[in-house]
Amino acid sequence: MDGNTERKRLVIIGGGTGLSTLLRGLKLMPLDLTAIVTVADDGGSSGRLRNDLDIPPPGDIRNVMAALSDTEPLLAEMFQYRFKQSLDLDGHSLGNLMLAALTEITGDFANAVREMSRVLNVNGTVLPAANQLVTLHAELEDGTIVSGESKIPAYLQPIKRVFLQPDDVQTLPDTIAAIEKADLIVVGPGSLYTSILPNLLVKDIRDAVLQASAKKIYICNLMTQAGETYRYSAEDHVQALYDHVGTSFLDGILLEEVRIPETVVKVYKKEKASPVEYDEEQLERMGLAVFRRKITNVYGETVRHEPQKVAQWLYEYVEGKDSETH
Repeated sequence: MDGNTERKRLVIIGGGTGLSTLLRGLKLMPLDLTAIVTVADDGGSSGRLRNDLDIPPPGDIRNVMAALSDTEPLLAEMFQYRFKQSLDLDGHSLGNLMLAALTEITGDFANAVREMSRVLNVNGTVLPAANQLVTLHAELEDGTIVSGESKIPAYLQPIKRVFLQPDDVQTLPDTIAAIEKADLIVVGPGSLYTSILPNLLVKDIRDAVLQASAKKIYICNLMTQAGETYRYSAEDHVQALYDHVGTSFLDGILLEEVRIPETVVKVYKKEKASPVEYDEEQLERMGLAVFRRKITNVYGETVRHEPQKVAQWLYEYVEGKDSETH
């Protein structure tokens, strides 16, 4: 095949709603997509299945698969359906139960994800960051150790670092291969300490990202998050990534250039959240190309990345059509 007609390979690293939202836009682009998804969740339905069946939590994986699915809308809706009227099933989503069942049938969580991706006609490849149980821990600034992804933000205390147990967890060979072949590696958006960093704490993933020839772009969060990034600037987000990875590794950062309406800011303030401020010159001193674009929409009292706008920019960037910084 002629090199000019091959689809560019994008690897997106993250978890939570940020990753699945971005992928809804990216799947509309002529790109070869691979999503590397955190398996550190321990709350809700995922946490119950993790504890009961000793399997990686399927929730973030399920949401990413649903976002990339090209199947009938009713099947996708059923996959995401959450039971509400049953004492035994209350809170479980059907997709989580299906992934748990497939794990037992195939004997392997990664195989279950692969088979379910075929059923849902997923437009891309979904890979768990690890194929085994992991636990995310946080050391707070006061020295307190908090165990469990869902518990960390609840302390509402500054985080010094996060780490995984076991610390020698390994990822899948497919994950390493995808990173090595990538034309662009995208980190975020998403909860910094509980959705993004758990992926980069897997040594194999960290090493592969550092060694990859692809450009690495960080999509910065729009708002700070109570219990994780209270009063963090964009530079603080980047520094936390560098501190955990052990070195600077990003080539660029994508930021919203338009100020968030004050009426929306006031609503977020009640949740101890605020717009992520940034110092463009400081980011450049950190070695980053700074891209400011109109990439968000306000939905009522919430502000979100607009998936199609972000996806369009990423597509143009990887194709070499938009590399101007400002």
